Amino acid sequence: MNAIDTKKELSVPGSSVTIQLVTFFIGSGEYAVDIGKVQEINRYNDVTKMPNTPDYIEGIINLRGKVMPVINLAKLMGLDGSFLKDSKIMIADIRGVTTGLLVDNVSEVLRISSTLLEPPPVLSNEKSGDIVRAIAKLEDRLLMLLDLDKLMMADIPADILALEHV
Repeated sequence: MNAIDTKKELSVPGSSVTIQLVTFFIGSGEYAVDIGKVQEINRYNDVTKMPNTPDYIEGIINLRGKVMPVINLAKLMGLDGSFLKDSKIMIADIRGVTTGLLVDNVSEVLRISSTLLEPPPVLSNEKSGDIVRAIAKLEDRLLMLLDLDKLMMADIPADILALEHV
């Protein structure tokens, strides 16, 4: 497991809820997911390609005896993303299924106040509004919080997710 950089906390006077996120990059965009969804972070290695799968399925991995799919988030979300030597696989719980998520790099664990969140803008692509749960307005950047359950709901074939149970 790779170490995640430092923990940072951005406090806002009068805030009632602090949320903890794992932040990561896909291309030049910075994204985050609730830390409760992420089990661990691993280097990209030993992904076995599967025949006849959508292009966003990188393949499968065997992690301590458990076979699971690895999904390229950039391809799944329709973004430009290329494999980098620093790419990471975040092991996450998605609708009760352990899944590997390929991202360019994991940057940090971040604690922010819920007052820094706002709904995503309404865009023409209905799917983008579903998968981006909120936008975090930080001092020097915007961070898109993804809803992994919604992201995976319609796009991942059930037989791919069922690989975990093999």
